Amino acid sequence: MVPHAEKKSVAVAGSLAKAKSGRTVTMTDPAGFWPDEKLFPRLPSPAFLENDSYTSNALAEVLNRATHASFAKVTKGLSPTSLIAAYFDWLIHLACAPGKQVQLSEKAIRKLVRLQHFMLECAASQGHADACIEPLPQDRRFQAEAWQQWPFNVLYQSHLLAQQWWHVATTGVPGVSSHHERVLEFTARQLLDVFAPSNYVATNPEILARTLAEGGLNFVRGFQNFLEDWQNEAGGKPPAGAEKFRPGQEVAATPGKVVYRNRLIELIQYTPTTETVRPEPVLIVPAWINKYYILDLSPHNSMIRYLVGKGYTVFAISWKNPDPGDRDLGMDDYGNLGIIAALNAIAAIVPDEEVHGVGYCLGGTLLAIAASAMARKPRQPFRSLSFFAAQIDFEDPGELQLFIDESQVQFLEDMMWEQGFLDSKQMSGAFQLLRSSDLFWSSNMRKYLLGERPGMIDLIAWNADSTRMPYRMHSEYLRNLYLNNDLAEGRFEVDGHPVTISDIRVPLFCVGTDRDHVAPWRSVYNWNRMTDTEVTFVLTNGGHNAGVVSEPGHHNRHYQIATRQHDDLYTDPDTWAATTPSREGSWWTAWTDWLDAHSGEAVATPPMGNAEAGYAPIIDAPGTYVFLK
Repeated sequence: MVPHAEKKSVAVAGSLAKAKSGRTVTMTDPAGFWPDEKLFPRLPSPAFLENDSYTSNALAEVLNRATHASFAKVTKGLSPTSLIAAYFDWLIHLACAPGKQVQLSEKAIRKLVRLQHFMLECAASQGHADACIEPLPQDRRFQAEAWQQWPFNVLYQSHLLAQQWWHVATTGVPGVSSHHERVLEFTARQLLDVFAPSNYVATNPEILARTLAEGGLNFVRGFQNFLEDWQNEAGGKPPAGAEKFRPGQEVAATPGKVVYRNRLIELIQYTPTTETVRPEPVLIVPAWINKYYILDLSPHNSMIRYLVGKGYTVFAISWKNPDPGDRDLGMDDYGNLGIIAALNAIAAIVPDEEVHGVGYCLGGTLLAIAASAMARKPRQPFRSLSFFAAQIDFEDPGELQLFIDESQVQFLEDMMWEQGFLDSKQMSGAFQLLRSSDLFWSSNMRKYLLGERPGMIDLIAWNADSTRMPYRMHSEYLRNLYLNNDLAEGRFEVDGHPVTISDIRVPLFCVGTDRDHVAPWRSVYNWNRMTDTEVTFVLTNGGHNAGVVSEPGHHNRHYQIATRQHDDLYTDPDTWAATTPSREGSWWTAWTDWLDAHSGEAVATPPMGNAEAGYAPIIDAPGTYVFLK
């Protein structure tokens, strides 16, 4: 028998034990065991003490985000955690794969024998021998004749053989996730690029020859180039020579008027140059990662000027460069304040006419989302849609996907959370790594070791005129599109309802570029697979920007073009590329022919703006937002 008081003590002790175990406990004392609460107030329930306070949660979040943001400033937005995870995934699985280890050992011995045989041939032929390995087609570092002389041919052949071996070592390891495999293979390639013989004075015959010929003056010029670049970078100035391309004068100079402005866009209507125009106006939706005038560069390569000259009424969106006060602008704001607002203005200026929508890069993705949502409306605003290097399926967006995983996205979100936006300079680490041998090492070698300052062109100057991206919008874009691929899989919501690309029924004109590292053409080609309408697909040579800015008369331009009707069977991209004939020249001419075929007969030119409807001209093009830094 246990005394009554002892029973109560046991009960309380048991309750405390239960509380420590994490279960909810209610302490009762019907017999009055607990002392007078006025003298001895009850302590809070132990379970309550285990709950995190609001202050604790907030402090933890701030500490986590601030730490990530500090690291991001050093790494230019690249997450070291993501790289470390990929490395250990590869290392552990390689340690458990003896067959792969044997294979790598055999390949290492065979490559060493090949290199020794090459060296013997060089000795027998006084330094000349056939290469045992050829560089990849895009690798132009060792093209100079001087690289074929001993000992430099041995140096670069050794580098290429090591590069090939490491590619085999980092791929095909059983058990490694495909994402980690791509990340590690890419990272190993970047590390090898650091030690390429082309990067160093003693192992680069071009630098040695230039130094001997000029008595070292190339290093003097190179140091001057370095100081100039450092001063420009530190002072937030554009690169040397970019000042020659001023918006409104040398570039973005097509005459027009800003006819509408809100907190996010200026809508520019361009002055007609023909007596009559096609009845359907053209609305250009550019990406917001750079200024809008990628399609209005110099007069000779301005797509906007070209369209105006072909008899089209052209409108273009000029996005505002967001500041910290715009941190909460999201994808829905870019749709409503951007595309919807622009369409409303165009409907007032050119009433009762459908619109030819044109989207470039991110602007094309946004235009596709808006068109999918408006496809459910009784009246469609679009006559046709054209998309340049614009993705709707992000399942395989090329090497850029290497920097898009949960760790990387969280890293970028924390960096944007601290400052309210993402500066394009903070993304430069990822974009330079995509083509480090061209964009970083070779470029720096020529500027700082050879003492050459490459001439500035309008496209490079435009690329340096970058913009920021709001915290909320970019986070939504990365998570919903790149990370989760919600648009392609029918989960992306507009106004609370999921939208699907297959709802678009107007004719499409889609352009991919064969050397695009941002929107690979096979990913862009998925317009053919995901739509149920007429799709004309073009594959042109060039990169993400240079392939689009491909005006008539541009040298060495060619393209492939074919149209798939809505009821045609699907053709995979590689088969399409192998069976579609190539055409010489600019794809712009094929596009305007396509626009003509989907437009009405010419009519009188519309007025510039519509003051009565609230769209009076405000200021001459290119407006004011293009100048915001």
